[in-house]
Amino acid sequence: MDRSELRESIRTVADFPKAGILFYDITSLLALPEAFRLCIDEGSRWIGQLNANKIAAIDARGFLFAAPIAYKMGLPLIIIRKNGKLPGPTIKKSFVLEYEKETVEVQGHDISTGDRIAIVDDLVATGGTLKAAAELLAEGGASVEHVFAIIGLSFLNYRKVLQEYQVETIIDYDS
Repeated sequence: MDRSELRESIRTVADFPKAGILFYDITSLLALPEAFRLCIDEGSRWIGQLNANKIAAIDARGFLFAAPIAYKMGLPLIIIRKNGKLPGPTIKKSFVLEYEKETVEVQGHDISTGDRIAIVDDLVATGGTLKAAAELLAEGGASVEHVFAIIGLSFLNYRKVLQEYQVETIIDYDS
């Protein structure tokens, strides 16, 4: 399987989670072991070229890709969750998405000053969640320079929002 075949494995769902939104459903990709393998291999290859010493995963579908990448690379995994989902002391960051306000959090003890973290998610749309996650990790003393996602929706201008980071996607949609 290659990148063009991977694109064909992604199902789109109109008007989800609300009217006017076209949802890119990665569950169809996960149902194909060779497609999932390609995503993990590509993520591991790209992140392996960096100097990252930890991987951060975005709640919730980012967990599906970041965990096997971290395992394959032998790197610690940090999870970034929606507000109220993590026990103990957390660091929080609020931001506005295209259709709602969100807060993400991370357990403070998972981040150390000087950490070099690559963030992994399933999809980057406007870039708001990933930017908030990077800022959250930076507030904990880490350095974030790299973002990896399976799908990029460049027509939503995420590269402008994430211009200070190196962003790699396997599949990018221009419209």
